[in-house]
Amino acid sequence: MTFSEENYLKTIYHLAGISDSDVSTNAIAEMMETKASSVTDMLRKLCEKSMVNYKKYQGVSLTEKGKLSAKMIVRKHRLWEVFLVEKLDFSWDEVHDIAEQLEHIKSEKLINKLDDFLGNPTEDPHGDPIPNAKGQIITIEKHLLSELAENQKGICVGVKDSSAEFLKYLDKQEIALGFTIEILAKEIFDLSLRIKVGANELSISNKIAGNIYVKVI
Repeated sequence: MTFSEENYLKTIYHLAGISDSDVSTNAIAEMMETKASSVTDMLRKLCEKSMVNYKKYQGVSLTEKGKLSAKMIVRKHRLWEVFLVEKLDFSWDEVHDIAEQLEHIKSEKLINKLDDFLGNPTEDPHGDPIPNAKGQIITIEKHLLSELAENQKGICVGVKDSSAEFLKYLDKQEIALGFTIEILAKEIFDLSLRIKVGANELSISNKIAGNIYVKVI
């Protein structure tokens, strides 16, 4: 598998989501910032390697072989993110681009030793689940903060938007994984929220709330 092929598998995996729905070539092209014709060429190659099911104009889905390969790439990426944050003191907004490079390391032995060294974490620094060596994923029930009603509380367990800009914004507001967030008020006009995080009270937009995952208390 080339780096490019691995990136395509990971992209299809993320776009398909938990529903395992078929993914269009246009969606892949948009996410990877490339031409639809280039996507079609790559899908043919992946189909020849039994990694995807692909028929022109009908979208693409991962085979079981392709899904496992994609999960192993995601596993490596998220384990490296944990390592960078916990052992090298990187902030959570710095690690994605570095992990993008490290995820292509082929040694299965290295990744399994890394997993053990880190204590077999089940989530990365952004709250995303880490597949184990067999591709199994432990998931928790979570909701977007924007879905909560007034007076409800939730523990921050992840983010939908893991861009550096959004993570830096959360750092400024002192919002992080494991913090309890209470909905003090919800504006009917624009659905913005007045929230309490620890001893701090602040207002956030519906867009911000729609990118924070919480486990309802």
